[in-house]
Parts: sequence; structure tokens; C-alpha cells
Amino acid sequence: MHRRRRGASQQGDERIAFEKKYTEDHEWIDISSPESASIGISTYAAKALGDVVYVELPTVDTEVKKGDAIGAVESVKSASDIMTPVGGTILEVNSVLEEKPGTINKSPEGDGWLAKIKVSDTAELEGLMDAEAYRAFTEEVEDK
Repeated sequence: MHRRRRGASQQGDERIAFEKKYTEDHEWIDISSPESASIGISTYAAKALGDVVYVELPTVDTEVKKGDAIGAVESVKSASDIMTPVGGTILEVNSVLEEKPGTINKSPEGDGWLAKIKVSDTAELEGLMDAEAYRAFTEEVEDK
């Protein structure tokens, strides 16, 4: 009996479709689960900021639009607003950052996530960069 691998390839396509995306403002969104997508700042941004000393987190259940400021990160060098790459509802915040803001420096694209959002319109993800495009973008920024 021959088994078709159709289901496996469909799952594979879903894995390709759902991945980490980046903005030109150096935020990332992990859309592995659009029902609860994580948002944070990129490793590039964390290095540029230096030692993070304070993080302002958004309020849970807040409705946001793409590009809204949802919080801020302050370092010994500067402060930067965090813009949401997509619209939706804030579901959860990483309260660890209130006590340990330096977590962003240690793991900006892992444990240093800022918030989780329920994405209201997945079409807004289309204009975001994948990891390779973002790497090329940051190299261009450094060359200027």
C-alpha cells in the first residue's frame, strides 16, 4: 500500500509560512502561532542600544494598530519606542523584563521577548522581512 506524503508537505509549507519576521525599525515577530505571536527587538537593536536598564511594557488586552508604540526600551545610551509590526490585541507581556531588563541584552530574540499579540490581519505580515532580508538590510545600514 502506497502512502501519499501530501499531509507532510502541507505541514512543511506551514512551517515555511510561519517564521520570524523583522521590521526596518528592528522589531521582530515570531508568527509560529498567529493566535499568540511574540514581539521583541532584534539582536542588532539590542547591541546598538547597549545595556538595557528599563523596559516599559504594553497593557494586556490593549487593541493596537500596525506601527503603534506599545512600549519602550531604555539603555545607558538611549531610549527607543517599540512599535508593533502588526495590529491586534496584546495577550501577554514578559513581566520578567520589569525586574531583569538586561534579559533583552542576553537573549533579545528569545527570553527577551516583550509581548504576545493575537494578530488581527495576517496580511500585514507580508511587508515584513525574513531573517535573510533583515540581515542584508542591517548590513546596508552599517555601510551608510
